[in-house]
Amino acid sequence: MLTYPNIDPIALSLGPVKVHWYGLMYLLAFLFAWGLATYRAKRRDGWNSEMVSDLVFFGALGVVIGGRVGYVLFYGFQQFLENPIWLFQVWTGGMSFHGGFLGVMLAMILWCRKYQKSWFETLDFIAPCVPTGLMFGRLGNFIGAELYGREVTDPNFPLGMIFPTDPLHLVRHPSQLYQALCEGLLLFIVLWWFSSKPRPRMAVSAVFLIGYGVARFVIEFFREPDNGLLFIGWMSKGQFLSLPMILVGIWMFWYAYKRNIYDWQRPSVF
Repeated sequence: MLTYPNIDPIALSLGPVKVHWYGLMYLLAFLFAWGLATYRAKRRDGWNSEMVSDLVFFGALGVVIGGRVGYVLFYGFQQFLENPIWLFQVWTGGMSFHGGFLGVMLAMILWCRKYQKSWFETLDFIAPCVPTGLMFGRLGNFIGAELYGREVTDPNFPLGMIFPTDPLHLVRHPSQLYQALCEGLLLFIVLWWFSSKPRPRMAVSAVFLIGYGVARFVIEFFREPDNGLLFIGWMSKGQFLSLPMILVGIWMFWYAYKRNIYDWQRPSVF
């Protein structure tokens, strides 16, 4: 069994100002997204640094607002009814990927109207830059000892941990690290490789939906269900919300290659 590192959730204190690791992980997520998108823009016609900066800014707003509102509506609506101010207490943790995803979709619509870009051309451009942000977000969950895994049934399981925030003090899966690896690092590698060559419009976005949906659905078997309850029978709410992503992604991938419309061609030097 591994020992939880008990990292202080406050990364830096400057008098009354306290910088939490959770917020620092979000900062790293946006910085990495900006850096990767800037790199991609240099290899695409019709893109520049100003567009990338605006795109990341719009996306950041969508992530933070959509992620928080989605978490409150999907996972803590009763607590919100009892204490509406909780919606704005983001420092306490609680962000929903699916809510953030919807928030980003809305933000991308607004950005596309501003720059007169095709919606899926934009999503295909930015999708490979997203998984590193997911990775940092899950690392933030791990440091905060939140969203931990289900109880380990095998006493000899080498990755089991006891999280200090678990009132039952059970040996659990470090599911945040599983998600950081699968939804973050591995998905980034797949998307970066897949998008390095010309693909039909919508194909890269489709691979993101399928990849994230499958990874999330599988890892949810190792993650403690929100509020400790399964949503439908054996299925968690996270799995239920991931199913439409997988199905839509599969249809989009098929449709992308059926239409066979390309937004860029590979330059002589990439």
